[in-house]
Amino acid sequence: MPIPTDALTWLALEAVPGLGPGTARRLLEAFGEPERIFDASAAQLTPLVGPKIATELAQGIAADAHRDTLDWLTAPDAHLMTWRDPDYPETLRDAPDAPAWLYIKGDRNTLRRPMLAIVGSRNATPQGKRDAQAFARSLSEAGLTIVSGLAEGIDSAAHEGGLDGNGTGVAVVGTGLDRVYPAKNRDLAHRLAAGGAIVSEFPLGTLPKAGHFPRRNRIISGLSLGVLVVEAAPQSGSLITARMAAEQGRDVFAVPGSIHSPLSKGCHQLIKQGAKLVESAADILEELNLAWAVQIADKETKPAASEDPILELMGNTPVSLDELAMRSRLTVDSLSAMLFTHELEGRVALLPGGLYQRLY
Repeated sequence: MPIPTDALTWLALEAVPGLGPGTARRLLEAFGEPERIFDASAAQLTPLVGPKIATELAQGIAADAHRDTLDWLTAPDAHLMTWRDPDYPETLRDAPDAPAWLYIKGDRNTLRRPMLAIVGSRNATPQGKRDAQAFARSLSEAGLTIVSGLAEGIDSAAHEGGLDGNGTGVAVVGTGLDRVYPAKNRDLAHRLAAGGAIVSEFPLGTLPKAGHFPRRNRIISGLSLGVLVVEAAPQSGSLITARMAAEQGRDVFAVPGSIHSPLSKGCHQLIKQGAKLVESAADILEELNLAWAVQIADKETKPAASEDPILELMGNTPVSLDELAMRSRLTVDSLSAMLFTHELEGRVALLPGGLYQRLY
């Protein structure tokens, strides 16, 4: 995808010191386009942003200030998605503090799929990691894309499970996309970028700082239909994500554990506060209503037949459900639901003998 023609303007807006996402959105609502913000005078800008930021904006755009980022954006898997982009995720757009821009490494269309966040302790137990990976695998096979924060422990296990299930996933990080934190997850990050997307609101070169991770948590919850917490200590970052999810109107799920485990206390606290206790992926799918989630994905993505991965895998000759399950690495039940939708839309026909034929 070519670099957006207004990329330099958006990068210049992002680089203004002290201009956060809320202020940026106020400016965009007032002036319409970012170019008009930089054309405005300090006097016009001051009532909206104060004199300091207004003075910065009134100085205009330094043409060579963002050459490294513009060069980075020339890669086919590097993207700058702005709040005005029609593909900006609707679930996130509605959040009151939604970022005005997202840097993306990978397939930007991944952000239009129905997602489920899985988060938890960095210092997870072996059982917690196994649970996170198993939940992620089952949920991804059922049609959900798993989103997490690329941290050690539960996050990493969830990403691995999502990749095992349907080969995709989304990581929201607290650094610039030209670096991986923690460094030990470099291979995992590359696989996520190849099969899904890595997302950040922070510019290239941004180092990991403690304050960045609570900020990225609102994006994790904002992208998701719900948040599952697997092992969390009291006062942990995972509970921040759960709180943000609840404030955004998302479902919050928690896996219970031993009353003697410190890493169960955060989950038990959430359950006491109204989170849904879950013991299997089926509990989450029943609560979310997966068919409804798939309908949302169809409505938002509206793919042409040639762009749908299931139809691509079918090819032009009749294929059995079992063969298609092997090709797609999805469960038979999940495929049956997807193929039924395609039948209703006239894209697929069920032939005698249980074979499916792509119609166009």
